[in-house]
Amino acid sequence: MEVSEIEKLINDALTLDELHVKFDGSQCTIIAVADFLGELSRLKKQQTVYAPLAQVINEGIIHAVTIKTFTTSDWKREKMFNLPL
Repeated sequence: MEVSEIEKLINDALTLDELHVKFDGSQCTIIAVADFLGELSRLKKQQTVYAPLAQVINEGIIHAVTIKTFTTSDWKREKMFNLPL
């Protein structure tokens, strides 16, 4: 599976301000940026970004997913110190 395919699955399901995906073999790292994420609990944030990938995870195409979520203001501050994937 290509990074662009993972991005499409997530972008088709969610309205994000920014999305960064790194896919290395079977491990996927995702940074999702959107203000609506700030209103959700930590678990709901993870579930929201994970949900569009459920089928490919169940099929074994992706084995491990690391998700980091930010609001736009938190992301501005974060990327000053850390570059995206």
